[in-house]
Amino acid sequence: MISFLLNNEPIHISNIDNNCTVLEWLREDKKLSGSKEGCGSGDCGACTVVLAEINKSDDGLNYKAINSCITFMSALDGKQLLTVEHLEEQSQLHPVQQAMVDKHGSQCGFCTPGFVMSMFALYKDRSKGSNDDLNRDNIEHALSGNLCRCTGYRPIIDATLQACDQPAPDKFSKTESDVVQSLKALPDNQGVDGLHLPKSRTELAALINKYPDARLVAGSTDLALEVTQMYKILPQLISTRYVPELNSLTIDNKHLVIGAAVTYSQLQDTLLNEYPELNELLTRLGSLPIRNQGTLGGNVANASPIGDMPPVLLALDATLTLDDGEQSRSLPVQDFFLDYKKTALRSGEWLRDIRIPAKVNASFLSAYKISKRIEDDISAVCAVFNLQVENGVVSNLRTGFGGVAAIPSRCAALETAITGETWNRETMLKGKAILANAFNPIDDVRATAQYRKDMLVNLWQRFWLESQNHNHTELRVLQHA
Repeated sequence: MISFLLNNEPIHISNIDNNCTVLEWLREDKKLSGSKEGCGSGDCGACTVVLAEINKSDDGLNYKAINSCITFMSALDGKQLLTVEHLEEQSQLHPVQQAMVDKHGSQCGFCTPGFVMSMFALYKDRSKGSNDDLNRDNIEHALSGNLCRCTGYRPIIDATLQACDQPAPDKFSKTESDVVQSLKALPDNQGVDGLHLPKSRTELAALINKYPDARLVAGSTDLALEVTQMYKILPQLISTRYVPELNSLTIDNKHLVIGAAVTYSQLQDTLLNEYPELNELLTRLGSLPIRNQGTLGGNVANASPIGDMPPVLLALDATLTLDDGEQSRSLPVQDFFLDYKKTALRSGEWLRDIRIPAKVNASFLSAYKISKRIEDDISAVCAVFNLQVENGVVSNLRTGFGGVAAIPSRCAALETAITGETWNRETMLKGKAILANAFNPIDDVRATAQYRKDMLVNLWQRFWLESQNHNHTELRVLQHA
């Protein structure tokens, strides 16, 4: 069974197609057609809904916007699902809806429900006591992933500013404690036929053993595309969302340990506190609704050669914990990727966590993502350099690259040649010569092979130039228009 609240209505589902998305269920089963399907891939935001989940630290609710078109029903268990139909109170529009009317933020209206739900998530976040000034930057961040083709963004941003600057208590504030109690009263479920919700390593191992061809699903921001874009049928899905070891996030003086099912939004503050240089790269990874569902573990286990985070993990010398329910083993991330979409996972194993070493004070880290759009786009090239210099001499260099080979890769030739050299212009030129012939990328719709090779060389030179500024603390990202 899968149990959740649809607004305030308890829903218990004992039989459903495991390929069914939240959007399909809302429109086809519940006839709630406010949420629209535009792209079916999490790019346009027309399908945006909000999930409310219990915050264990204060027993309140956290609200997050997600793309319902690429979210499987397993993600709803134990949560409250809210759509645009649920915002009004006694025929009175919610403040975010009223602001859209006041500021003329809607024309054709197709995108409006998605914008409204993203605005609502921001409204609830700020009503929890955020002291940050509400400006265009954080409004654009909150609305990221929502596209409008006819209204124009100025009136939508104006509406968000009006509604969310000083949010007053709404009907959800008044009923929050009741919703929390209703969520706690929901049964502890194991899923439905074809869609499994293990709650422990033992249960996860047993299900993988019973269904060896089942697909593991965390955020489904990539996996769901096989259903919505490729029209595949996934016979068995096993969710990792409810296994404690895969949802932990801890840090000590040696490592940041990120469970494989921890979302980007959940890990963001902890990761950026240790490595603030990664701020813009992480912000440009998908959109906010994608980061609210997508996981670092999924990005790694997917083994895409153009994933944003594997090059970072390579440059940081991260290690992975692989588990089969009885034993676990540690593997350097560089040994995990074997070939295109092929990993070192053995039969019955899964990725449990990612261990990132604590930052070395003398290190200089930069990450560069080259893409045609500033956000919600796939890299043509991703390059990450992690350098340590002592008394003017390179004591250590670690690199990570995406988009230039069949797997995320380091450049061992560059690392070996530069280590021990004086960090000067001659060393930089030596590195350029190595990178010019280090990889044999392909031509595709994002970039030509030669462009990718040229970009690696140019980014290395840019890294050297930026390293000359000893006060460099922020990530600089180069965008190819």
